Amino acid sequence: MTGDRAGDYRILHEAALRDYLAGLSDLGAILGGDPAAWSINEVGDGNLNLVFIVKGASGGVAVKQALPYVRLVGESWPLPLSRAYYEYLALSRQAELAPGLVPALLHHNEALALTVMELLEPHIIMRKGLVAGTQYPRFASDITTFMARTLFFTSDLALSAAEKKQGIAAFAGNHALCKITEDLIFTDPYRIAEQNRWTAPYLDGLAADLRADMDLHVAISRLKLKFMASPEALIHGDLHTGSIMVTDSQTRVIDPEFAFYGPMGFDVGAVLANLLMAYFASAGHEGLPGERRAFEAWVLETVENVWNEFARKFLELWRAGAAGDAYPVSLFAGEQGAARLEAERLAYMQRLFADTVGFAAAKTIRRVVGLAHNIDFELIEDPQRRAVSEARAVRLASAMMVETAAFPAIADVTAAARKLRDWRPEF
Repeated sequence: MTGDRAGDYRILHEAALRDYLAGLSDLGAILGGDPAAWSINEVGDGNLNLVFIVKGASGGVAVKQALPYVRLVGESWPLPLSRAYYEYLALSRQAELAPGLVPALLHHNEALALTVMELLEPHIIMRKGLVAGTQYPRFASDITTFMARTLFFTSDLALSAAEKKQGIAAFAGNHALCKITEDLIFTDPYRIAEQNRWTAPYLDGLAADLRADMDLHVAISRLKLKFMASPEALIHGDLHTGSIMVTDSQTRVIDPEFAFYGPMGFDVGAVLANLLMAYFASAGHEGLPGERRAFEAWVLETVENVWNEFARKFLELWRAGAAGDAYPVSLFAGEQGAARLEAERLAYMQRLFADTVGFAAAKTIRRVVGLAHNIDFELIEDPQRRAVSEARAVRLASAMMVETAAFPAIADVTAAARKLRDWRPEF
């Protein structure tokens, strides 16, 4: 439900939020009891928004409200409230395409930039579980279903040209969030930027090398152009392990406020990058040498499963009778045509894999020398130990970005990660 647009935006802190929710009968029924007794806790640990957990006698809800600035930085970095609407729009579409893999939407008020969603319990942010060394057996199956369905069914393979262009237009206004990505991921880590930071002094040389490596600058610029100019499908736009909530048996994707029509490999690469960072960070969280080896083996197995299962499911959807305007079946009649189309499908997936490898590299490097870092690394208390883990991740990422052709299959990525597991950088 979209709320009344009338009225000025205001930040709803506890008392105001309680009054607002109490005025919505549907939400009052979910929460139950006297509104004065509802518990309201602000739990947002992200970079942009307020997030509240509200619990009553009968149940609970999660409430997310956009702030008119970047929360991580403050009012000096204004940001449009419209991102909350695009997040609502993306969640609505994702719920249609991948039911059960996003939280249920309960209420949206565009004027307040506020969305009320299903409270996910006992789910936790996946990144926190990975830091603790927890394995999630359902994750690969769930996230690959989410990506295959949301990407395929919003692409030219499934849509008419008119439908696709309408989709692009619906999200075209989310350019301020795209600009954040364009700067923080594809530009700032490779130049002197005020908000860059890294584990100094250990990574001072690494950061300088990134700023001086022209091969890397060409590679990242090509990826930036792909991000800006390739509206292949509706992408989540920020699909990291901090935007995924999990239990042993369930996966829910949250926070698609960066959604727009962009390159599919950006989403897939983001998932793989965050798994690889969890792998390299793992040694830094060891109490005893080798105690997390089983977890690390699971992480790399999951990296392989994520790509392989995504590719399998995506191809299954395409083979099942794609109705989009791309690759019209009338051009591929008969046995010869079917064989040629199948060869082209496999070539398409190989190109998508190359994009995925590059974008995974870009997502990794920005988390080590850019503005917003991962707790995978940040919670390694000893700075030198942390820097070792980060340097390993960047060494792999730099190779993946510049020498992408050296990684023709996902097993090549995991093999390279294993070789770097015990590599010692010189500080």
